[in-house]
Amino acid sequence: MSRADARHLRLLAFVLLLGVAAAYLVGGLRARPAGGWFGLDGEADYGYRPDPEGVAAFLRELPEPMFRDAGAETLREAKGVDTFLYRSAYKAHQALYAKPWVVERQGIGDCVSWGWAHGIWIAQCVDWETGRLANPPPFPATEAIYGGSRVEARGKPGDGKAAVGGWSDGSYGAAAARWVKDWGVVYRDQVGGHDLRVYSPDRAKQWGAYGNGGQGDGGRLDALAKKHPAQHVAMVKTFAEAAAAIEAGFPIPVCSLVGFESVRDQHAYAKASGQWAHCMAFVAVRYAKNGSPEDALLCLNSWGPRWISGPKWPADMPEGSFWVRRATVERMLANQPDSFAVGSVAGFGWRDLSNDVLTPPPPDQANAAPALGLAL
Repeated sequence: MSRADARHLRLLAFVLLLGVAAAYLVGGLRARPAGGWFGLDGEADYGYRPDPEGVAAFLRELPEPMFRDAGAETLREAKGVDTFLYRSAYKAHQALYAKPWVVERQGIGDCVSWGWAHGIWIAQCVDWETGRLANPPPFPATEAIYGGSRVEARGKPGDGKAAVGGWSDGSYGAAAARWVKDWGVVYRDQVGGHDLRVYSPDRAKQWGAYGNGGQGDGGRLDALAKKHPAQHVAMVKTFAEAAAAIEAGFPIPVCSLVGFESVRDQHAYAKASGQWAHCMAFVAVRYAKNGSPEDALLCLNSWGPRWISGPKWPADMPEGSFWVRRATVERMLANQPDSFAVGSVAGFGWRDLSNDVLTPPPPDQANAAPALGLAL
């Protein structure tokens, strides 16, 4: 074989390999349910990285790590009433931003920060509606939760001098819980020299490497986060615990490996299907004894309002959410224990919520979709 022929063969092999790689990438992008930035280590739509040792270490730091203990009063007092915590979020968002709230879409593998942002924000919206906060809360800056959970909450220096968090995507629930408890919450606003009013996947990527505040922040944003700690978190391991928590106004960021179909059935349930290493949030509960086909929790995703279709119940359930049957909830909470209830400013004591949070809309509105507005 001549040298020219050898060069031609090498070139042909290179072109074929390049074509295979391009086909794989395009096929992966088409198969993804929500689009977004494609991370080097996996899908941008997910980002949960289980760390059982990290979870166990965090639980040892809590005086009452389990909701069955921290929320014992709530477990005793829960009445089995259908409860829809997202309605407090609708009210707070309209009051603060003068437009409807619509779930946003993550842009890298930072789902843990979104699940926790939804949990914290909705818990604070309930606090505002029940008079425990004077003003409607802004939405948390997910980039701060993401960076803090990957760097400061894991004992790495958060001074922004080096990319100690690394450039791969992902985090886990207990790391986010430690961040919001021991540091706190930074909100979507102009804070500490950062304009955080609009979510930025690029910022999330940078802060995931350098920590909250990013490169060169010097810990300034960490100090501001500590002004707003979310002090009350407790692990939830059963449907009964999660349902009672929601009845009292405590949402649950849920980290699991259970996947779902992208079409809701006639009762607004989504069937478990496949595997997602993903974090979302449980924000409502419905019971069979009250007329639903099965006990279920409403799961709020971070893939925008359009990734899932099908009927809704109640009519005002958030776009981009779906109901999860009790048996599947049990599997999500028990098989990968890394899900936590977010308490009120006063802890996990029982409280009766308003009828507006509890009562579903009239049956003739069961499949009506609320008007969509712009996200934050």
